[in-house]
Amino acid sequence: MLSLVFATNNSHKLQEVRQILADVAKVVSLAEIGCHEDVPETGLTLEANALQKAQFVATKYGVHCFADDTGLEVEALDMRPGVFSARYAGDDKKSEKNIEKLLQELQPYENKKARFRTVIALVSNRGNYLFEGVINGHIIAEKRGSSGFGYDPVFIPEHHTQSFAEMSENEKNAISHRAMAVKKLLQFLQDVDEIK
Repeated sequence: MLSLVFATNNSHKLQEVRQILADVAKVVSLAEIGCHEDVPETGLTLEANALQKAQFVATKYGVHCFADDTGLEVEALDMRPGVFSARYAGDDKKSEKNIEKLLQELQPYENKKARFRTVIALVSNRGNYLFEGVINGHIIAEKRGSSGFGYDPVFIPEHHTQSFAEMSENEKNAISHRAMAVKKLLQFLQDVDEIK
């Protein structure tokens, strides 16, 4: 079976992605290849960040690698925090602080429309490929639910009444931005046979 390194240390993401790709690839973590350093992430777009991370790992460790970058894009805030979602309230990447800052900045606005966008970059012997997943929704004023991570407690996807944090892992995986991007990666891997 094809072995692919997923350039992340986030156990939630790893679990989510392993579940979706289980039939076509063995998804290997950074820790499993002995990569314990900070993977560079200095791009100004989700695409640039995902590609930078995947290329760094693929080049340094000689592996097929994919990486993702995800941003919450809020309409009233000119699509911020976007690429800076994880560090929105500081470099310590604390979800609580990020949510507080978001809700504070959004308070004066009636428009609460937002979307999560994930870009996955695959670096392989066939070349580099990008896969995108987007889910629209809106931000709520108070956190709801205890599942998920990041901005999940304040984001309700379109056509739903629960926040991402109120959904089970399976419910969220069925509709999430990351799941959409990973399913596009899955489709690609099923359609090609040159990646070995």
